[in-house]
Order: sequence, then structure tokens, then C-alpha cells
Amino acid sequence: GMEKRKNQGQEWEDEEVIDLGEIFYALLRKLWVIIAVAVLGAGIGGAYSYFLLTPQYSSTAKIYVLTKETQLTQDYKTIITGRSVMEEVVDKLHLDMDYKELVRKIKVENPSDTRILNISALDPDAEMAKKIVDMTAKVASDYVGEIMEMTPPKLIESGEVANQKTSPSNTKNALIGALIAAVIVCGYITLTVILNDTIRSEEDVEKYLELPVLAAIPESKIHGRGEKKVKRTSGIWDIINPFAGKDKKER
Repeated sequence: GMEKRKNQGQEWEDEEVIDLGEIFYALLRKLWVIIAVAVLGAGIGGAYSYFLLTPQYSSTAKIYVLTKETQLTQDYKTIITGRSVMEEVVDKLHLDMDYKELVRKIKVENPSDTRILNISALDPDAEMAKKIVDMTAKVASDYVGEIMEMTPPKLIESGEVANQKTSPSNTKNALIGALIAAVIVCGYITLTVILNDTIRSEEDVEKYLELPVLAAIPESKIHGRGEKKVKRTSGIWDIINPFAGKDKKER
């Protein structure tokens, strides 16, 4: 029983290795298709990024927290994007959005071991991004000084108008498009190999049916016209089907 189980385990292992090899060679045979589809995916991703996504510009202001307590620096990060500060910024700049939309445009960072807060704003208009970030820094500083009765942070660097967009990255989106397209094609080819149970050779007869092959009859070449007709009507399936070329060779 032990020997039988060991042999069965070995057979399964061999079969798995053969399947992986078959998948690898199927992918290798259709490498040009994978590359072509990846290039197409890159084109679609790049075009989508360039023509359909709105460019965003970033502007950053820096404020210095005068208190020595580290916890207060973390508190300021929450205060800056709080409803009170954000609503006042919306009102003063007459922005056509509510405070929640403005919060999504603002990012506050505290570089480690510093009392400096970097406030960044993203907007399709580079000048508006600067206005938003400068007003946010001013309103937040006033809020801390007047409402919370604490030493207000000091503005040490106002925002500047960006010359280059922050996002989207057309190159990055093109690469993502290429990767997605390649993965889809590779997945399709792999699935075709796994689901394909056609017996195509003497080895397959012995492997799957466990029967010895007594004789192999070569396929007749008398149907010349028929072969040409098959080639003409095979279409895209032959391009993607990893067994298309293999079947012809084996014939």
C-alpha cells in the first residue's frame, strides 16, 4: 500500500511538472501575441491617461510649530483638515465645493523628528492650488491662535505655482495598461492549456489512457483544397490558441 501511494504521488508530481512545462511552451509559442497585446494595452493606457484624465498640479506650504510638544504637531495635522478650517477656506476663496471635497485635495505631512508641517493642495489649476494651500496655512494658524488660545504655527514657506503637473503619469498608466493586457492574454493561454484535454500524440495516449500504442496511421494529405479552406477560416482563434501551430506540426 505504501509503495503504491508513493508511486501514485510520483505520477501526480510528474504530471504537474509536465503541465507546467506545457504551459511554459504554450506561452513561449505565443510570445509575439503577448508582446503585441501588451503594446496595444500600453497604447490604450497612455491614450486614456493623456486624453481623458485631468492633469493635477500640486503646491506646498510649510508651517513651523513653535511648541515643543510632539503630540501637538500631530493634533495640528487633524485641525488643518478639520471642518472649521476647511469651511472657512471654502468661504474665503469662494470655492465651488463643500469642505469634504476640499479635504480630499489637501495632504498634511510631518517629516520625522521635525516640528514642520508640509501642507499640500492638488488642483487642475496650478494657481488655484497655490491659493488653496496658502489660505489653508493662514486659516489654520489663525484658528490655533484665536480659537484654541495657543501659540499659532508660523508660515515659513508659502506655496508656489507649479510648472509641471503632479499627475497623471502617462508613462506609468501606459505600463499598467501593458501589464494588464499581458496578464489577460497569459491567463487566457494558460486556461486554454489547462482545460484542453485533446489527445494529440502517442505519448498522450499512454499518459492519459494508460494504453500502449500499437501503430500510428499518418494523416492523408489528399485534401489539399480542404486544408487551404481551414487556414482561411481559422481567424483570430489560431492566433491566440496555443495548440494551433502545434497541431499543424504534429500532422
